[in-house]
Amino acid sequence: PSVASQGSGSSPMSARRPSQNTASLFGWTQTNKGSSLYSSKRSMVPDHLVDAREMMSQAQGQHKDLIQSIEGLPAAPGLSPLDQDLLMLKATSMATMSCLNECLHILHLQQMARQRSSLGAAPTIEWLEPKLPDILKNGSSSLGSFTTEEGQLEGGRLELSSPESCNFSGEQEYIDPEDELEDSCTDKEEDLGAVEEERSVILHLLSQLKLGMDLTRVVLPTFILEKRSLLEMYADFMSHPDLFVAIADGSSPEDRMVRFVEYYLTSFHEGRKGAIAKKPYNPIIGETFHCSWRVPRRPDPSKEPLQESPEVVAPIQEPLHLRFVAEQVSHHPPVSGFYAECQEKQICVNTHVWTKSKFMGMSIGVSMIGEGCLHLLEHDEEYTFTLPCAYARSILTVPWVELGGKVNISCNKSGYSAVITFQTKPFYGGKLHKVTAEVKHNATNAVVCRVQGEWNGVLEFSYTSGETRVVDVTKLPVTRKRVRPIEKQTPTESRRLWQHVTEALRVKDIEKATEHKRILEERQRTEERHRMETETPWRTKYFDREGDGWIYRKPLWKDSSFKSSTVF
Repeated sequence: PSVASQGSGSSPMSARRPSQNTASLFGWTQTNKGSSLYSSKRSMVPDHLVDAREMMSQAQGQHKDLIQSIEGLPAAPGLSPLDQDLLMLKATSMATMSCLNECLHILHLQQMARQRSSLGAAPTIEWLEPKLPDILKNGSSSLGSFTTEEGQLEGGRLELSSPESCNFSGEQEYIDPEDELEDSCTDKEEDLGAVEEERSVILHLLSQLKLGMDLTRVVLPTFILEKRSLLEMYADFMSHPDLFVAIADGSSPEDRMVRFVEYYLTSFHEGRKGAIAKKPYNPIIGETFHCSWRVPRRPDPSKEPLQESPEVVAPIQEPLHLRFVAEQVSHHPPVSGFYAECQEKQICVNTHVWTKSKFMGMSIGVSMIGEGCLHLLEHDEEYTFTLPCAYARSILTVPWVELGGKVNISCNKSGYSAVITFQTKPFYGGKLHKVTAEVKHNATNAVVCRVQGEWNGVLEFSYTSGETRVVDVTKLPVTRKRVRPIEKQTPTESRRLWQHVTEALRVKDIEKATEHKRILEERQRTEERHRMETETPWRTKYFDREGDGWIYRKPLWKDSSFKSSTVF
């Protein structure tokens, strides 16, 4: 026998559910209610979509009956609401209904676009998700880590030491570069064990999410976390610092733009820790991350010893110093600011990013909203750029990361711009991780360089001269960042702040990691409530709000002498 009842009718066309308002399925609101044109809701919907709308309403009823039947099963041995096959059925049914609703919505918008001229003042169209009843109640005791940030972790608690007291807001910390050591942490996220073991938990979580739901305030299970903060992930995108500082060495505006595009395209591969898609820690407001790189200097032909003087030995040059600082400057919305500079090359970059994630059925999409600006002080050039979207695909099987969207890079002074397109894989055929780019001279609209390939594989640069150049990002040398040991870090720095969660994840103690994570999040909520009650504004350490963005407080372009600062 079927677990679900057959709905309210024997066929999709034999009956209607009076509780389903046909206009509310698409979220119609009338801007001119007094007009006879809108006196009938049916008149707003093309006749040939009425049948589809009725079938959709009937399918929603059957979906409701299915969920009620599963949730109504007794929590006893045998078939139970938490049976893995039933959880898969719930998740699949929810995703299918969401996709069908989206398709019908798109068809409706297309039809209305054709009729807009004849309708006059068009009604306001708003996409509302299906209004399904809130009946997904089972498994609450096993979903403690899924509560929203306003909720509490349920179940027993471990006996843990109290977290360190942190001065999250206030003055900048003194960072001594001599304390930094080459990073020995090489955590690779290759382990699928936790995902396999906790698949039923993932299924139960997915069955409670709706298509397009904002996941910003949804606390995801600990076992899908990777062992680093989001702030450190931004630093890892600079694992090819030699390509970054080389941008300033470009001989012409065209050359410098192409170099920037090359650095940009090669930065994402090393920023990922392995092929498995996992989520970095959400930074706590006021959390910071500091690191640096020592970049070998490229030989200067003008200073090389003459061949006829073999006894002359070229002096050993000190490496270039590239510094990086990141800070979580806002909690709602979650905004990170990060800044990097190489004073010897008079190059720096300032970026602010708001990460907004949403549920997309069997994947999760993350929009990186914000902007960065690269400054080449010797050339008095500024390059503004945006960031692509990221997607975690196949979250029920082997999760993997895909980038998508269009990125724009522009330099007003030089008149050069670039458009980079990260192409998502089509449903049938196509290649994974494909990317294309064009560098253009705006005044003449001439394309001076084209790039094609994979952002995590081989990239081919083609120039108007006919020359081609191939870059294999997997073979590029990686310079390890330098980080101070945890015992020398302040309590607000990422690795020290999350050290207990990281240690627990390394030994696969998910329960302990979850509890340490809960303690940090609860402390953040408590401090936020205290600030609201006392009307105390939040004070950042390294970044100031300017317009819609965040700017590093002591950027290189504000220091005309380019002298080293003692505080970073």
